[in-house]
Amino acid sequence: MDSMPAAPEVIYNWVDITSDFFKYIQDLQLGELLHDGHLFGLFEAMSAIEMMDPKMDTGMLCNRGNPKPINFQQAVACGKLKIDNLEPSEIIGIIDATMACIVSWLEGHSLAQTVFTNLYLHQPHSIINKTLKAYCIAVYKLLDCIKDCINKAQVFEEEDFLPMGYGYRLGSNPTMGNAYDVSLEVSEQKCTAMLKEQEEELNKKARSNDDEANDLWAALAARIRFTRMFYQALLKITKKDSQSGADCVTLLNGCSEMIKVIIKTVGKGTQPAENSDTPNPMGFEPMVNQRLLPPTFPRYTRIKPRAEALQYFEELVTRLRHAWKITSCTNFHTALDFFMEFSRQRACILSRSALQLLYLSPSPASTSISLGSNVPPGQRPHAFVEILRESVKTFVNPPALSGKTASGVNPPARELVENFLSRCVRPFTVLVQVCGHNRARQRDKLALLLDEFAALQEEADNVDALIGTAAELVPRCFSTWILYHVVRVMIAYLLSGLELELYSVHEYHYIFWYLYDFLYRWLLSALGQAETLAGDVRRDKKATNRKQKKKVRPYARERLMCQVMQNMCGGYYKALVAFKLQGKIRQPQSEFDNESVRYKHRFAPLSVLSPPQVHYHEFCEMTQNLQFEKPVFLYLEGCKHFQEARTLLETITIPDQEVNNLLKVAKTNFVVLKLLAGGHKKNSSTPPEFDFSAHRHFPIIKLV
Repeated sequence: MDSMPAAPEVIYNWVDITSDFFKYIQDLQLGELLHDGHLFGLFEAMSAIEMMDPKMDTGMLCNRGNPKPINFQQAVACGKLKIDNLEPSEIIGIIDATMACIVSWLEGHSLAQTVFTNLYLHQPHSIINKTLKAYCIAVYKLLDCIKDCINKAQVFEEEDFLPMGYGYRLGSNPTMGNAYDVSLEVSEQKCTAMLKEQEEELNKKARSNDDEANDLWAALAARIRFTRMFYQALLKITKKDSQSGADCVTLLNGCSEMIKVIIKTVGKGTQPAENSDTPNPMGFEPMVNQRLLPPTFPRYTRIKPRAEALQYFEELVTRLRHAWKITSCTNFHTALDFFMEFSRQRACILSRSALQLLYLSPSPASTSISLGSNVPPGQRPHAFVEILRESVKTFVNPPALSGKTASGVNPPARELVENFLSRCVRPFTVLVQVCGHNRARQRDKLALLLDEFAALQEEADNVDALIGTAAELVPRCFSTWILYHVVRVMIAYLLSGLELELYSVHEYHYIFWYLYDFLYRWLLSALGQAETLAGDVRRDKKATNRKQKKKVRPYARERLMCQVMQNMCGGYYKALVAFKLQGKIRQPQSEFDNESVRYKHRFAPLSVLSPPQVHYHEFCEMTQNLQFEKPVFLYLEGCKHFQEARTLLETITIPDQEVNNLLKVAKTNFVVLKLLAGGHKKNSSTPPEFDFSAHRHFPIIKLV
């Protein structure tokens, strides 16, 4: 075998730069660095972590003169951690502090810096006190259940929730950690039984002691009972047993009762020292897991105060009780409205995830379905297609899906309808899941979702055209159904910009115009067309009946609210044009501004087949007449819009909080514009204020 040829010798031309280096560094001040921009640019400089710098390196927090953190064994050995003979007040303090840590975790902090600063959780099986041991084991199970619920729903972002366990195994993480795998060692039934046993034992002690001791034992029993019931309720939500509805509601009602007791007795446990980062005097070590954190910029973790944490739990239980009502929604439109209303409450990540699971998880006895994001589109369950089919029938009742008329449609047309409904599964599933994300992220996802709905619109037009040709029918049923949802998504996208304060005041006029004169008109048109289409088919079915019932308008409430919103937007638009004409709204400097570019940027995601996008030059043409009107006339026109909105709202016999808030805004703005029309502050150039405290989308106009 021939030997390989020798590698050619490399000759380096080394240059000694030592003297030059020391010469040039004399021009640098202390702390300055000279770097080559090609190898270490601004991006690298901003991303770099300066080792050994306390402001940049998380590990240095352990070396800044603080006492060295001690672990479970060390704390027990030196007497700082009691594992037996604990007073009830001490256990109450530990439990309350742990609940505060759980809330801090649910608000986006890491487990390592919140819940697992509790040293008792590092070795729960080493605890001798049975009550504390049972509670610590239950915390592991509860954390695993919460994490499972949130991971299954997949509606969290990095700012909402940190799923990383940092080596602490909660049962589903197979990696080795520095804590016992409690979730695998103790079954759900055994954990519940342990808590139940301690609950009964504590109640016996409460009955056999004097009043003061009785209160302490009763307060401790309430905490153990709350933990057990809350854990059981979450299990029923995540596993969605079809027979568990009444049980889950009963458990959540019990949690509501117990949390009230816990809030009243929050002062009976040991309290944290003033201005201390430790949530409880005994059992917590804030820096114990600092070395487990990745080398990144230090993130200060402030544990939620106990009173606020318990209030959070009370509201969480209330939201979970409300979320369970989704199981009684009989059709997709009702369910979608429920999701949107729930989202407006700015619910926490756990309740948002629970709502997703209650509707999108498998249940043999309900309309809920399994539509996890990990399931490929081709494997979507047939159940959701049926739900969408019922949704279309309820909304427009197309002849192709209604009784005998459907049998007259040829097989290719029927197949086209089935394929269309199957294609609708993913966009409508994503629409439901978007409602589960936080409000800021929803806006970005709605813009992406419009692209998918645009493709659906083309397919819906094709389906209507083919069925109309085959059955000699004209109605655009499927197109109307898709159009309705597209316009709702568009409106939600624009309104979210107001809620998130993304628009400048000088942009408000074209935002409100687009809603008033375009989108709400299209939505009202879609609802009117749906009523006509559905009504025609129903009248055909009742043609043989001699008795004609009173005409039913299934979308009367929705149409009324659309008219209210349209008038509100019209009032703002005309008031803003008047403010602009009077110079009451600060405009950006012309050399740094281009209104057409801003307009295009704001409405770029709304480019779909129908409704067609209104371009900037079209907007200018359609609104140029108002630019020549007198401000007084515009103020009076705005008054009429707010008055009309108020009149419509007052026809609602059972107003909810949303209606009451809109009424307050409409009444106040009517008075303000009436004053302006009468010449109030006519010569003032002070810009008005827009107060969104009463309503997230429609502000109260304030004159300063």
